[in-house]
Amino acid sequence: MGDRQKQNKLTVTLRFYEELNDFLNPGRRNSEFERQLPETTSVKDLIEGCQVPHTEVDMILVNGESSGFDRLVRDGDRVSVYPVFESLDISSATRLQERPLRDPRFLADVNLGKLARYLRMAGFDTSYRNDARDEELAEQMIRENRTLLTRDRRLLMRRVVEKGYLVRSDRPVDQLEEVMRRFDLAGKVAPFTRCMHCNGLLCPVPKEEVTQRLRPLTRKYYDSFSQCRQCERVYWKGSHRDRIDPRVQVLLGMS
Repeated sequence: MGDRQKQNKLTVTLRFYEELNDFLNPGRRNSEFERQLPETTSVKDLIEGCQVPHTEVDMILVNGESSGFDRLVRDGDRVSVYPVFESLDISSATRLQERPLRDPRFLADVNLGKLARYLRMAGFDTSYRNDARDEELAEQMIRENRTLLTRDRRLLMRRVVEKGYLVRSDRPVDQLEEVMRRFDLAGKVAPFTRCMHCNGLLCPVPKEEVTQRLRPLTRKYYDSFSQCRQCERVYWKGSHRDRIDPRVQVLLGMS
């Protein structure tokens, strides 16, 4: 009985490339390794069985041929898994992630509040709640067609998650740079066009309409203002902008 069970197992050879190795155990990084499977499984389940979220994968080759997530692996298959490509032309292959985001719309999980503020500061539509449960995030992602940003790889492995990214860094400024690089956002930055508190759009407003809401020194020294269409917060180009982290200023094209 034991010999028959052993003979029925499938042996598959895998190789993950570039930053996908971040998810692997040290002994499996940057090299081929074998996995024995008790039964036939999909390429997606095979990859996520190695703790690599499917949202991080842009191209899969099975025995040198381009493959989708639904393909069933067979005994002896060699599977190569690649991350999102930024400069390499793979137009003839099956790309598994959208390129690029024409209208970037993000959804940040509860651990990425500062990143959400930075993305809003850069002008990107970014939804965030500090009390949202995983189920709520998944539902909102689908309903509003957003890209989920999270530090929880298990959340990205949910089958319903089609667009997402696992944020590696735990420092907000590094997170901003990481997300902008991953989604090629540099040319889409529009600083201070969104409310950092509620994500609403800002629009110019005459000073006389908001005068009663301004502190005396602000009223005296500033004349140009904008206001959030949703929460009605008032913004102006004050000295507080000079105190923004210098790296953020560079990313936003402020310096």
